[in-house]
Amino acid sequence: MHVHIECSDHGHPSLPATLTEASAKYFKAEDRSPSLDTIAERYRQWRMAAVVFTVDATTALGHEPNSIEEIAAGAARNNDVLIPFGSVDPLQGARAVERVKELVEGHGVKGFKFHPSLQNFDPSDQQFYPIYEAIQALGVPALFHTGQNGMGAGLPGGGGIKLAYSNPLLLDAVAADFPELQVIMAHPSVPWQEEANSIATHKANVWIDLSGWSPKYFPESLVKASNRMLQDKVLFGTDYPLITPQKWLGAFEQQSFTDEVRPKILKHNAVRLLGLDGARA
Repeated sequence: MHVHIECSDHGHPSLPATLTEASAKYFKAEDRSPSLDTIAERYRQWRMAAVVFTVDATTALGHEPNSIEEIAAGAARNNDVLIPFGSVDPLQGARAVERVKELVEGHGVKGFKFHPSLQNFDPSDQQFYPIYEAIQALGVPALFHTGQNGMGAGLPGGGGIKLAYSNPLLLDAVAADFPELQVIMAHPSVPWQEEANSIATHKANVWIDLSGWSPKYFPESLVKASNRMLQDKVLFGTDYPLITPQKWLGAFEQQSFTDEVRPKILKHNAVRLLGLDGARA
């Protein structure tokens, strides 16, 4: 559920060099920016499918993202293994709403990725509600970064990136006010894991993906909740290319997830969420 396309087919990076270098150091990534077709071939060899995306933080970073249209076209070219999500810059107002419609209706994206800290916005602020309204109307999910940030990690001032915008509690109002919008909270939401567990338990339209952390570091409360009340709402994700599926799955095998829950996390929950079985969640 969580794979980044960090570089366009023409070599344009998705982030400024300082953030790319800092995140590579933070995650100890060996191959930081494989191309979309390289990712597709690797996932094909691994017999996996992947949701792929970039983040449009044009206003906040003063840096154009790599082309979302190009990502959508590449996913269509590799539609046996890749599922494209779009991204819009929330700070662009009405243009962001237009982009939502363009990307779904014109380019076939299947959801949207937001990174509130990187995009420098409070996702609960009602000025952004027209964006969620458009996404809800189109029937696709919205994936939000939550918790600790690898982006800006170790830089003075964290590169200006504010962690508070990634508090999952800010998504509670979004999920409440848009009950038909499927909201995915990306990552174990450290240091707010209890908040994330509570929201996902309370709101039928809220999910958690497990990307960005090795399972050996998962908060105990997340593992327990995944084995019980959240077993139908937790999703496999890696944050590739920052974490490889092999490393993630190796650590996942050592965690205390039940045999009943493992296939739900690794496949069945995502199939249901994305309507890959012909049904929506």
